[in-house]
Amino acid sequence: MGVDHVYGIPADSINNVVEGLGQEREAIRYIQVRHEEAGALAAAADAKLNGTIGVAFASAGPGSVHMLNGLYDAKMDNVPVLALVGQVTTQFQNTHFFQELSEVPIFADVAVYNRQVSTAEQIPAVIEDAIKAAYTRRGVAVVILPEDLTGTSIEYVEPHTPMVSRARVSYALDGHALDMASEAITKAQRPVLWIGQGMRGKGEAVMRFAERFHMPVVSTAPATGIVAQDWPNYMGTRGRLGDKRAFEASQLADLILFAGTNYPFARFMPRDKTIIQVNTDPSDIGNQIEASIALVADGAQVLDELVQRAGHDTATLTDDAPAKAARAFEKAARSNRRNWLAWLDNLADDDSHGLAAEAVIRAVARNASDRAVFGFDVGNNTAWSLRQLPVGPDQRFTMSPWYGTMGYAVPAGLSAAVSHPERDVWTISGDGGFAMVNQEILTEVRYQLPVVNVVLDNKAFGFIRHEQIKGELGLYGTDLEGADWAGMARSFGAIGLTATDNASLEASFAAIRSYRAAGNTRPIVLDAKLAYIDPIDTSFMPLDEAKFGAATAHGFRKLYHLDDEPTLAQLMESQD
Repeated sequence: MGVDHVYGIPADSINNVVEGLGQEREAIRYIQVRHEEAGALAAAADAKLNGTIGVAFASAGPGSVHMLNGLYDAKMDNVPVLALVGQVTTQFQNTHFFQELSEVPIFADVAVYNRQVSTAEQIPAVIEDAIKAAYTRRGVAVVILPEDLTGTSIEYVEPHTPMVSRARVSYALDGHALDMASEAITKAQRPVLWIGQGMRGKGEAVMRFAERFHMPVVSTAPATGIVAQDWPNYMGTRGRLGDKRAFEASQLADLILFAGTNYPFARFMPRDKTIIQVNTDPSDIGNQIEASIALVADGAQVLDELVQRAGHDTATLTDDAPAKAARAFEKAARSNRRNWLAWLDNLADDDSHGLAAEAVIRAVARNASDRAVFGFDVGNNTAWSLRQLPVGPDQRFTMSPWYGTMGYAVPAGLSAAVSHPERDVWTISGDGGFAMVNQEILTEVRYQLPVVNVVLDNKAFGFIRHEQIKGELGLYGTDLEGADWAGMARSFGAIGLTATDNASLEASFAAIRSYRAAGNTRPIVLDAKLAYIDPIDTSFMPLDEAKFGAATAHGFRKLYHLDDEPTLAQLMESQD
């Protein structure tokens, strides 16, 4: 079933399971976490990073309730996780016994499979059934195990039916819809391809299609890395976690082809575009934005068919007005991309007001290997990471995109280091998210996992503070008490480093390089003490005076120091 490690904390109601793990330690590694939430988050990260089921366990009562946050992350991202939950012995159930909860209702919403076993003999079959359900229904499977039943010996017979983890489904292409899509793309003057997680592993098809039709490519945040971020046609992501190049390309587009995504903020897009939507799940089509043309199909299959219909040779593109306009749009978008990345570099260079987050992320990018794995937390740190980390084709990253739980990064890094000891692993957290799970640095110490945990410390819930600023609310409840995270790390047995400006940042990364070269096996915590600077809000960027008015455009430019940055529309005009 593809399980070689599990996460959890022992307790009386689950101790028989823990004893079994001890007996099977050669086959299944037990990772003792310091909080059940972290174990469940790590199991969810296992599923996201590896494509195989993640497994966590917890005791009856508080242990099981602690798991819920991590299980909801798996539910929202549709990844397979098995949760083994302890329960008091059957003779004490329904008697108001210590730590007895009615657990089936507790997990009813989070789980696609939710059963309490009633005999010891059925435990293997129920767990096998749970694993199948987690894979086929893409979610959380919960098996509740009363203590006396897990302590009962049974005669176990190995099942002969092989475990099938994934169903392979083929889709018949709708010829009429393909004809409509092909015609619409041919007529488009500013076409954009927007990809989501459904295109994971299909980056070659994306690039072939985009280059054939001169399309800038935007991705959802979790789909970052499907195409290399240094590819000239990749514009990044749109939204609070996005950037200027993606906002302007999608804002100006006259056609958007959504492939493999159910992007939740598409509902806020202007309605002046032709929308083509391709998804394997028909329930996703049209529920965020109305689609003019819809195909229930595999995205790569559709893109390749459209390329086939148009002919493979890009030199054979016609020179009619739409084709010329599409090439001009693509060229301007590429220039806009270069300008944006240069602007971020300038922010990183300037530490006159204190250390900039952009400098820290740039340093991570420069020091991570081409096989690195990244775990992102939730907040401003996610935006900074997505804007600057050039996630390459052999790198991996994981985040909490739909559920958006703070405290995700450190358990995700733990997961990555356990599953991929041959790779370098980096986590990026804000001080708010890191404070929720910093106890798991002890877990990394225990298992000698040399994760580099970067803490962007600005003494604030910065993402929430921005919402207060934007809503013209009072700044209340978002300030944080500072801490010496590097000192904390050292007290845990890890390596602690501190950066306060660009010089100390470079010294810290020189130390990290030295530790790695020496074969270090201890986790590292880099406490990056940032100047508090509200990061640019890219969810709506009113830079174009013609569209948003001079006063609005000038105000936005002044707020974020964008005075000299041309808009995508201006870059297009300059080619005329």
